[in-house]
Amino acid sequence: MAKSDPRAALERLIRERGEDYASLSRLLGRNAAYVQQYIKRGTPKRLDERDRRLIARYFNVDESLLGGPPPEPPQEAGLVAIRRLDVGASAGPGALDSEEGARGSMAFDPSWLRRLGVAEPARLSLIRVEGDSMAPTLSDGDEILVDGGDSASRLRDGIYVLRIDHALVVKRIALGPGKRVSIRSDNEAYPGWPDCDLSTVHPVGRVIWSGRRIK
Repeated sequence: MAKSDPRAALERLIRERGEDYASLSRLLGRNAAYVQQYIKRGTPKRLDERDRRLIARYFNVDESLLGGPPPEPPQEAGLVAIRRLDVGASAGPGALDSEEGARGSMAFDPSWLRRLGVAEPARLSLIRVEGDSMAPTLSDGDEILVDGGDSASRLRDGIYVLRIDHALVVKRIALGPGKRVSIRSDNEAYPGWPDCDLSTVHPVGRVIWSGRRIK
């Protein structure tokens, strides 16, 4: 389904409800031409969060109709909602994370999370794997559950999402003597970093679970 145009949606609401641009602008505490300029001229490019929320409440519609994030799916009582981030952790040369942001959530059973050793569910996030350097353990497109509460202070051997040179990468690490650490890929076709200073490693979180689509 194509994403609706927030400007067209707002114009339709104004027309259907018998409102006008100026009165809606005044509702927002803006100058009288604000809403008309937004719809007709594209200025501003998008409604700020406050204005979008006020308009959605006034017309009794979901904010997603006006360009806001999609509504969270209804969840059964007792489940923990884990945010899915619109960012990839590269299992290849490195993926920039400039577009980081939430893109919905997925619900998990809290007792299942406890069996994984999760102490703080609020520190969890889901991100996708990009590239094949961690194959066969992780494949391109897999979603991985990352525990941000299990990072620098608890660093140990395992698979981690790391921030290196403003990029997110997912790699296997092994701690060595003298505050040294080895970083490697499970795919032997890719090089690793066999002897790094621990102070140069910036772990985002430990990978504790992965899910993939069956093809």
